[in-house]
Amino acid sequence: MNIKQIAKDTAKTLQSYLTYQALRTVLAQLSETNPPLALWLQRFSADKIQDGEAYLRELFKEKPDLALRIMTVREHIAEEITEFLPEMVRTGIQQANMEHRRQHLERITQISDSTPSPEQENG
Repeated sequence: MNIKQIAKDTAKTLQSYLTYQALRTVLAQLSETNPPLALWLQRFSADKIQDGEAYLRELFKEKPDLALRIMTVREHIAEEITEFLPEMVRTGIQQANMEHRRQHLERITQISDSTPSPEQENG
């Protein structure tokens, strides 16, 4: 297990997700202030937002002002969440794991209860 590579891949995924969230924020703003531009951005962004950095490179070629705006919003979101994120991820994973284990235990307990024991079958 290469922890550094996992961290790198996680950071890249998070960057792309924050790019997506920044896009949603900018789209919401534009739909109130400039609906035609919001529509253009929505159409442009469809099927391109998977890789946030590649998306921004493409957007810079078409509309640099929008790319800069999305980058600014993305940076702001990142600054706001980084303080809470590590603890939230740890807690979220621990709680989810506990819930999965509980559900699994309930399932195997129900299966065991509903399966007749050898004594019941021979009795």
